[in-house]
Amino acid sequence: MMQEHYPLFYTFHFYLFGVIAIASALAFVTRRSPVAAALWLVNTMFSLAAIYVMLDAQFIAAMQVLVYAGAIMVVFLFVVMLLNLGHASEISDAKGKAPVIVAGLIGLILLAELAVISGRVAPEFKVPAGFAQAEMNKYGAVGSVAWPLFNEYLLAFELTSVLLLVAIAGSVVLGRRRDRDAG
Repeated sequence: MMQEHYPLFYTFHFYLFGVIAIASALAFVTRRSPVAAALWLVNTMFSLAAIYVMLDAQFIAAMQVLVYAGAIMVVFLFVVMLLNLGHASEISDAKGKAPVIVAGLIGLILLAELAVISGRVAPEFKVPAGFAQAEMNKYGAVGSVAWPLFNEYLLAFELTSVLLLVAIAGSVVLGRRRDRDAG
């Protein structure tokens, strides 16, 4: 691990990518255009992948880029283009300033809760020495992630895939219905 040799370098970049991820996530939720929001989400995913690389989780970083920033965002953009949502001013849900004020208050409450929680002393969780290395030796880098995914969390994994499939099918149905109504 190179982090022992350059602690200031890694600390600086960890916080830098953390700030970029938070700023990109805020830009994601404040955009009115779905395409712009999706691109800000891609930027957030790349920042998280950079943090994973600095934490020596290169496999998870690669999966973050391939699965989330790649495949899922392509599906999101495909659905947005399929629905042909039109101009951002036509699809705005929030009318007036009241929803914006309520959302801001909820955000401030959540930040206050986070400050209170982070101020408390949390109990330390210590991983037994050699635990991660034993897992890597037993299953390998991919196997240590795949084994629990396809054993303990198989139901959640399959439900997520079915949910994504239903969302794609629903967007196709909505897109075709809009085309029939227009024609």
